[in-house]
Amino acid sequence: MKLLNHIPSWLKNKYFLAGGFFVVWMTFFDMKDLVTDFTRRSKLQELKKSERHLVNEIAQTRKELDLLKTSAQTIEKYAREKYMMKKDNEDLFIVKPAPGTN
Repeated sequence: MKLLNHIPSWLKNKYFLAGGFFVVWMTFFDMKDLVTDFTRRSKLQELKKSERHLVNEIAQTRKELDLLKTSAQTIEKYAREKYMMKKDNEDLFIVKPAPGTN
């Protein structure tokens, strides 16, 4: 009984104990605890960044597709650069950069 006399009265308060238990439970043990919330928010930021990148890629691809649909010169340039195609009377030289150089 001497041990209970040394405990402050505010620690014996049932509302304080219930509130403290609630805070600890919500902080560490709940499905939506702080660690999980932080992890989900960081994952959301990664996904938003990825979405912005993919939207930009789609826009660039659409522009390229529109150019390919409308211009014969663009088709020829695309075939030469991407597929290394050439005309019959031309020679094609491929120069690759040295490893480690950008």
